[in-house]
Amino acid sequence: MLDSPVQDSDPAVRRAQDLLFFAYRDFTNAADVLLEELGLGRAHHRVLHFVGRTPKLTVTELLGILRITKQSLARVLGDLVARGFVAQTPGGVDRRQRLLTLTDTGRVLERRLFARQRARLAPAFEQAGADAFAGFQAVMRAIVDPTDRALLDAAADDGGTYER
Repeated sequence: MLDSPVQDSDPAVRRAQDLLFFAYRDFTNAADVLLEELGLGRAHHRVLHFVGRTPKLTVTELLGILRITKQSLARVLGDLVARGFVAQTPGGVDRRQRLLTLTDTGRVLERRLFARQRARLAPAFEQAGADAFAGFQAVMRAIVDPTDRALLDAAADDGGTYER
């Protein structure tokens, strides 16, 4: 915990920033190798992750989670659909909605990507000790924009899906 107000030159905050940058680089690299082999990128991975966590996620909801433009999502989603990783179906009530789910092939790929990143995370938590996960969650949650915290909390409460 910092004793004084946070300032740009605060060494503890700078150290945290360094750790986040290096950890992000290595965490994402665990999946990047497989993604590159398949001609996919991190945007594809994010879509696979969130669609896998919440089957029947709407395109609009996914746009809200990812905070990207429709054009950016259309390119990535179109690629995943064309390659058979994601399926789109019309909504039950509103037929204009597009509900997204992973295909069997998409689920296999998402699990492989998760396994690679789990291989980075699990030993890190083991090494850091029993209280590390709770502290990690508290810090990461506090970094997340407050408007998304309710979404994360709901996912934690119902076993991991991002319910609307």
